[in-house]
Amino acid sequence: MADASNLATKMDVDEAAIDEGLYSRQLYVLGHEAMKRMAVSNVLIVGVQGLGAEIAKNVVLAGVKSVTLYDPEPVTVQNLGTQFFLRQEDIGKSRAEATLPRLAELNAYVPVRLLPGQPGQSISVDLVKGYQVVVLCGVPYSKQLEINDWTHENGIPFIAAETRGLFGSVFNDFGPRFTCVDPTGEQPLSGMIVSVDKDQEGLVTCLDETRHGLEDGDFVTFTEVQGMEELNGCKPRKVTVKGPYTFTIGDTSGLSDYIRGGIFNQVKMPKIIEFKSLRESLNLPELFISDFAKFDRPATLHAGFQALSQFSDQNNRLPRARNTEDASTVVELAKKIDAEIDEKIVTELSYQAAGNISPIVAVIGGFVAQEVLKALSAKFHPVVQHLYFDSLESLPSTLPTEQECQLTGTRYDDQIAVFGKAFQNKIAAHRQFLVGSGAIGCEMLKNWSMMGLASGPDGIIHVTDLDTIEKSNLNRQFLFRPRDVGKFKAEVAAAAVAEMNPDLKGHIVSKQEPVGQATENVYDDTFFAGIDGVTNALDNVTARLYMDQRCVLYKKPLLESGTLGTKGNTQVIVPHLTESYASSQDPPEKQTPSCTIKNFPNAITHTIEWSRQEFDALFVKPAESVNQYLSEPNFLESTLKYSGQQTEQVEQIVSYLVTNKPLSFEECIIWARLQFEEKYNNSIRQLLFSLPKDSLTNTGQPFWSGPKRAPDPLMFNSSDPIHLDFIIAAANLHAFNYGLRGETDPALFKKIADSVIVPEFTPKSGVRVQINDSEPAPGAGGNTDTDDLAEVTGKLPSPSSLAGYRLTPVDFEKDDDSNHHIDFITAASNLRAMNYSIPVADRHTTKQIAGKIIPAIATTTSLVTGLVCLELYKIIDGKNKLEDFKNGFVNLALPFFGFSEPVAAKKNKYGETEWTLWDRFEFNNDPTLKEFIQWFKVHFNYDVSMVSQGVSMLWSSFVGKKKSEERLPMKFSKLVEHVSKKPIPPHAKQLLTEVMVMDEDGEDVEVPFIVVRI
Repeated sequence: MADASNLATKMDVDEAAIDEGLYSRQLYVLGHEAMKRMAVSNVLIVGVQGLGAEIAKNVVLAGVKSVTLYDPEPVTVQNLGTQFFLRQEDIGKSRAEATLPRLAELNAYVPVRLLPGQPGQSISVDLVKGYQVVVLCGVPYSKQLEINDWTHENGIPFIAAETRGLFGSVFNDFGPRFTCVDPTGEQPLSGMIVSVDKDQEGLVTCLDETRHGLEDGDFVTFTEVQGMEELNGCKPRKVTVKGPYTFTIGDTSGLSDYIRGGIFNQVKMPKIIEFKSLRESLNLPELFISDFAKFDRPATLHAGFQALSQFSDQNNRLPRARNTEDASTVVELAKKIDAEIDEKIVTELSYQAAGNISPIVAVIGGFVAQEVLKALSAKFHPVVQHLYFDSLESLPSTLPTEQECQLTGTRYDDQIAVFGKAFQNKIAAHRQFLVGSGAIGCEMLKNWSMMGLASGPDGIIHVTDLDTIEKSNLNRQFLFRPRDVGKFKAEVAAAAVAEMNPDLKGHIVSKQEPVGQATENVYDDTFFAGIDGVTNALDNVTARLYMDQRCVLYKKPLLESGTLGTKGNTQVIVPHLTESYASSQDPPEKQTPSCTIKNFPNAITHTIEWSRQEFDALFVKPAESVNQYLSEPNFLESTLKYSGQQTEQVEQIVSYLVTNKPLSFEECIIWARLQFEEKYNNSIRQLLFSLPKDSLTNTGQPFWSGPKRAPDPLMFNSSDPIHLDFIIAAANLHAFNYGLRGETDPALFKKIADSVIVPEFTPKSGVRVQINDSEPAPGAGGNTDTDDLAEVTGKLPSPSSLAGYRLTPVDFEKDDDSNHHIDFITAASNLRAMNYSIPVADRHTTKQIAGKIIPAIATTTSLVTGLVCLELYKIIDGKNKLEDFKNGFVNLALPFFGFSEPVAAKKNKYGETEWTLWDRFEFNNDPTLKEFIQWFKVHFNYDVSMVSQGVSMLWSSFVGKKKSEERLPMKFSKLVEHVSKKPIPPHAKQLLTEVMVMDEDGEDVEVPFIVVRI
């Protein structure tokens, strides 16, 4: 612990010490400023049963100054059902004390401390002083009021939360005046403008390429406006939206006349939020709606949770599970608080109050941890002020009796109190396949181990992930520790959860084979026959679509989820009931035109994309071409012939293999200096020669206006750090290609770069510039001059004279800070931004855009996984009505919860028969093609016009008579092998086939896909 304390102190003093390697994905959610505020904040968590542990886990991973735990009560066997830091041998120890060592392991930068106390000693005002946030978990209202009276008066953020069975409750009070610096967390908007009216309500019109995206009440300021220059850097002006491309900014009548140009930039304005104390809120609550289908439920639960607390105070215990006598007492207490309550809901709350289940703990714990971070960082909008959440739909269709919910003295007692013993046995017998064990996968396995999923004699969990653990995973994939870096994720995760719940030992199988066509011999018919469902924890759409297709084929339910920063979504896919994942997809991302990237950038994203392309063009593709030339006998004849740029590519090979091949690192520095001149001076001078700054379009408008920014060449200056960063990174990457040892001493680079004699450059006439993507790119499709090509080819050494010689292409890796990859892209992008007067971006921002990094934070992952597990209960129960299930969307920044019924599978028709994507025709015993075609004629009077399997067209009505006669008598398996010219893999027991058929009127009829068993 001494090391952790030193690190924490160091962070406190040195703001730059935020470990970007560890916090990388979270920094893209919260930003440096918010994390610096968190790093000087101490958090107190009172009550470390399941909920307190979940909150503590997420807050420690996020990186605060310290976390202190208070819970002197002894560990019971029931605590093991939700508190994943506790083990069997901890029973009888103080809960906080037993939790501390495992919690402290999660993050070396965050010391975890213990606030001492005796069993039975509740928290007091004296003990909560000195913390920046106080979180109470499962504490009676009488105690909450006492603590909150003091925190409210002293402006200390206070959060009280509890989970009772399938219900959860959260209350926030961040003080009488809390400043939220960024209510949404969305990137500030900006856009180009084409006019500003001089008026009492100055109308701003934007370039018609993209909508401005602003809302009424947003604030903007301006840069680069010509004419009405008073707007440049003006105090933020309030926006009123008039249309997708127009908005007003108040009085502009006293300003100069607008001429041209300008960029609006949204300014995030702080928001002051006035919180009421708990005492005041109990009488006049502000209720947050967590599910719009249960609009009136929060008011009922507001009274219900208070009634529970009163019952507990009066009886020194919670209501007994499914006990009607206790429930009627709780209902009476609740009616005294609010006569309008829904008695059924309060009765259920009483029935479940003694229970506690891991998925609800994950949902409420993830939510509260994010509220803690909001209180510390002032980033994102806190919940105002009461959140009540429930998932009553997760109860089994056959409700348990009081007898079935009695304590059995096992770790599952708290779950049995909600669902009953029979349902617990169903959970234990379940068989699941988890695809991916990254952030969502880790959380999923943790919940499953707490639930006792697959812990029975017939239960099994398969988990696969081909990835190994990296440092940046540790910030949100909480089953992994620094000592696990480099090991397989699935193996480490499986071992970690089997240690959490030893009942899983022998019931969890880890694999490294990724899902895909290449592994269908592993995940075959037998494998799918041995599972009850699939849960995706994937990070790419391709694998999601593949698993979706497999689940449709094998008729298995699929649970799907994903996160993006503070946003998360869940989808449940149920055979014969819902649409599949592939039924609806996001529109493709908008691509930036290549001419914008090449010649007319106007945003930093354009220069980053350009520098990422330059990285490949300098350090990857030339080395690969050289290696192909040296290793492939007919490379020049076969490969380059069809490239359309044969001469250029051969010239490149000559350059990298002969004329510019470096023999020392100094030569790499010289090469980098000449690259600088070519990219940032010569090419810009050539562009301005071809299109001078005073060029006009054919309509007489200035060419360099609107989105086209006129560039300026850069003069190399070794004293400019960005210039030197480019030389250092480029020289080291060039040296890597040739196996030369690199250097990092700036003095060496400065000395050599300054001594390089740069050849004089004269712009050429007649160089054509591609102005839009509809024009052909210069040099594209041009005829290769045979004489030029022969001359260049003559300079190439024969491959045999360089036997065994190879270059090393650079393999782009964004997360290694010592490999110069992101350094090069940052410097190259920023130099180009300087050419075009675009504000530069720091390394951190560049890394996200170039590396396509998905922002991620543990809180969202935790909450989303909890929602998925609430749907898993329904799948285990075998529910079969659409209204039983819920797809979810959350945004913790706002905060927002949205739930909807899944979309029903679309119904199609052939004849009078309705069918959906879940239906298929099945053929057994490997029929002949003739039998196959006749079957459609006999059963439906349909004529088959085409039969295909995978990418092979097996038969169609227009194939020649000879082919037809040859193929019709063939068995299906032989036909597939004959046409595809490949043997069917031994594991394949069925072939997916598609047909085109026509009815007797010659109309096409859509029919389900076909499974042919062979």
